[in-house]
Amino acid sequence: MVSIYTTCLVLYALISWFPGGYQSKFGQFLTKLCDPYLRFFDRFNLSFGGVSFNIVVAIFVLQIIERVLLRILLGY
Repeated sequence: MVSIYTTCLVLYALISWFPGGYQSKFGQFLTKLCDPYLRFFDRFNLSFGGVSFNIVVAIFVLQIIERVLLRILLGY
């Protein structure tokens, strides 16, 4: 499930390269899906040189949470 959401986050980032990408039906769907999670990272000001690293950090945190939960559930 985490890999599917990670793919959605990557697609959300890539769609910004296309003019009007967020206004398409697919873009609107990804925005509704990804924005609530990404808004959490907005408060940390993760922009450097005009480039936002919110999605990179969000994916990294998501991967860490997945690994921690798997270790807890599997008893490692």
